[in-house]
Amino acid sequence: MENDEKKADFHPLSVTLRNGRSVLVRTIRPDDLDEIKAAFDRLCSEARYTRFFTAVRAVPENIVDSTVSPAPERCIALIALSGEDPREIAVGGARCVTAPGTDICEFAVTVADDWHGLGLARRLMESLIGLARSQGFKRMEGYVLSTNASMRGLAKRLGFTDAPCPGDYTLRALSLRLD
Repeated sequence: MENDEKKADFHPLSVTLRNGRSVLVRTIRPDDLDEIKAAFDRLCSEARYTRFFTAVRAVPENIVDSTVSPAPERCIALIALSGEDPREIAVGGARCVTAPGTDICEFAVTVADDWHGLGLARRLMESLIGLARSQGFKRMEGYVLSTNASMRGLAKRLGFTDAPCPGDYTLRALSLRLD
């Protein structure tokens, strides 16, 4: 696939969650940098561990930079913003990344601690899956901690297979055919 074929075309989406709260889901932009850092700082240590599989005090600069300025030919990145504060705050995000020359993408999703259980992760994943399909990806994969029952349950409801990760009993490999 050529670079132009993988450019994300996503129109901002207003999403009402189970408890009536609403968020705006849109593609991430470079001017989201400060809010991404603040959102990471608001995550509890368990949520950080679940996302990065290791204890992380601060998100590394290279990860923040690639998050807010993703390479359009390799990455789709979405952010969920709540306007309940006087300003918009990031309450979730999802992304998928691919290596050049492959039709497989790897996903990741993070939801703010106090926004769990509202359907936000599902809406982010559904949007990500739709974008990945529209860009011609054949499979979406992700790795989650074996103990991450909520993500594993969501993945199952979305049609992902859930298998042991070869060589690492602490991880599960999730996979969804997109074609």
